[in-house]
Amino acid sequence: MLDLKRRKFIALVGAGGLLVAAKVKRARGQQPAVPVIGFLSSYSSSDAFAQYFLAAFHQGLKQAGYVEGQNVAVEYRWDGNQYERLTALAADLVRRQVSVITAGSASLAVVAAKAATTTIPIVFLMGGNPVELGLVASLNRPGGNLTGITTLNTVITPKRLWRQRLRVVPPGRPLHRPRAQGREAG
Repeated sequence: MLDLKRRKFIALVGAGGLLVAAKVKRARGQQPAVPVIGFLSSYSSSDAFAQYFLAAFHQGLKQAGYVEGQNVAVEYRWDGNQYERLTALAADLVRRQVSVITAGSASLAVVAAKAATTTIPIVFLMGGNPVELGLVASLNRPGGNLTGITTLNTVITPKRLWRQRLRVVPPGRPLHRPRAQGREAG
């Protein structure tokens, strides 16, 4: 349930980035054109996870009123797990002047997108800590042109496991199994 809400939020954030980019262009007096999303991924387009992520992305666009090919265009860049290509793929999206870059599935895609531009909004999904990677200033105020969602697996997963264990253990029972006497810690 939480994963589904997270995916919807990511897609909506990406759509929100499009809205912001379109409003900025209108404010500058430019003709409103069909916004173009740059989609940067370190996966192959045929990968099962990539297809799952892509379906959630399209669903979020649809919920925000965007339909690919009608009122939004998407430029896809898949590196097929050939990470050395990410920098060139991100630079290509910048040359094409996309409205927003969606970089997901791996922190390397986000790093490549950030290195390619400081002006195009970048929306990301990653499992690592974007603060530790130097991508954003802080989680609550990312600053710059990046925003997104991190699952922070290294921090949150142990906490989730602990909470789950607290729910399973009946009251009055120890939360851990006492070690037998004379047994060495391993």
